[in-house]
Parts: sequence; C-alpha cells; structure tokens
Amino acid sequence: MDLHLNGKKAIVLGGTRGIGRAIVETLIAEGADVGLCARHADQVKDAVGVLKAKGTKVVGAAVDIADGTALKKWVTEAGDALGGIDILISNASALSIGNNEAAWQSGMKIDIMGAVNSFDAAFPFLEKAAATHGDASFVMISSVSAAEAQSASAYGAIKAALIHYAKGVAREQAKKKIRANVVSPGTVYFKGGVWNMIEQNMPDRYNAAMKANPTGRMGTPQEIANAAVFLASPLSTFTTGANLVVDGGITQRVNF
Repeated sequence: MDLHLNGKKAIVLGGTRGIGRAIVETLIAEGADVGLCARHADQVKDAVGVLKAKGTKVVGAAVDIADGTALKKWVTEAGDALGGIDILISNASALSIGNNEAAWQSGMKIDIMGAVNSFDAAFPFLEKAAATHGDASFVMISSVSAAEAQSASAYGAIKAALIHYAKGVAREQAKKKIRANVVSPGTVYFKGGVWNMIEQNMPDRYNAAMKANPTGRMGTPQEIANAAVFLASPLSTFTTGANLVVDGGITQRVNF
C-alpha cells in the first residue's frame, strides 16, 4: 500500500532500536526523509550510517531528551536540515517502573516533556507543512499500561497522560490540519528489549505474559511501527485524537 509518504519529512525520538528503529525504517521504505535521535552517540552514528544507504535523507544526533532545551534545539536543527517537518513521532521512554520519586521524575522528563517539548519545537514546521500540503501529524507511543493497573506505578500513569495530552492537541490543532494520535502497544519482544530481559531473568513472569495473550505470542516492533506510520500518513487525515491499541488482544477492556 502506498502511504503517500514519498518526500515527507519525519522526526523520530528514540529511533535507534526496537519500536523506534522499526518506525524509522518503515518511514524510509515509504520514501520519507528522517531525522532521528537517541541518547547514545555510537548507536545514532551506526544507525544513520546504515539507514543512509537506503536512499532517502537521514540525519541524527545524540540528544538527552530529559534536557528540554537541548531537545528543542535539535528538533529545530533537524527540521532545518530536512527542509521541514511533516511528521513528529515521540517514541522515547524512560520505562520508569516503580512508585518512587526517581521513577516519576524520569517519566515526566522523558515521556511527557519529551513529547511536549518536541511538539513545541516542531510546531512551526508542522503548521507550515499542514498549510502547504493539507496535513501534518504528531504520533506518540504510549502503552496498554495506561489503562491496566495492578499496583501503584509511574509508568502506566505517565503513559495515560500522553493519551490525554494527544486528545487536547488534536482538538486544539484540528482547524490547522495538524493531527495528534497515540499508539498503545501491548507486550512487544525484541532482542535487548524489556521482555527479552524478563525472559532471561524472570522466566515465570515472561511465561505468564505469553499465556495471557490469546494470540499466544508477543508483538514485534514492526507491527507497532506499521500502526504508527499509518496513523502518521496522509491516509489517516480524518483520524485525530485516537488511541490505537495494538496488543494482540491481551487487554480485556472494551475500547469505546
């Protein structure tokens, strides 16, 4: 399917591994130019080197997303380097499991303020893109943990806040044709990822999670990327303020 992304300009936060890397590769496969950032300079350098060979423009930098000033500066620089921003995807997460102050602070700084600061910096580019092409898009990666609680934890509450924020942005910016949506993954497995670590260190918990999903497996980064890139694309121009759950049926709630 042609997602009408050829020549579009996209920014991806947390784009070197896992879901973020799959999003970047999917955007590039659809013909988009991409700017990506992550914390580790060596990972960014390696990713940009590999991705440039795929035929579109790719820029990247090591950025501490918890540093709002640095993040805004990079988004502006990346937008200038790409010649605009049609799509912003906020994927970076502190993965702040726990109920201590450090978990809450890291989730606030990276998950929430990373999304807010990047959108603020990208907004002039998105506004121009929407005025020129009739559509611009902001996608955030949340989690099914936003609506599933077994104990007090920063992670689920932080991810829930992103969904609320997206709805507000969607309604506020609808007249300008800037859309905001969320993808909420369930359990996603990849080497080096959280569930790979749980598999190695907490096998009982891993096996319980596998059994809880009616599909009998976990999702892949590519399956989440497919949903995120579709929502970001011009094929989704009437979709805004949505939270798309991609979980293989692991949650039991009805998504009215």
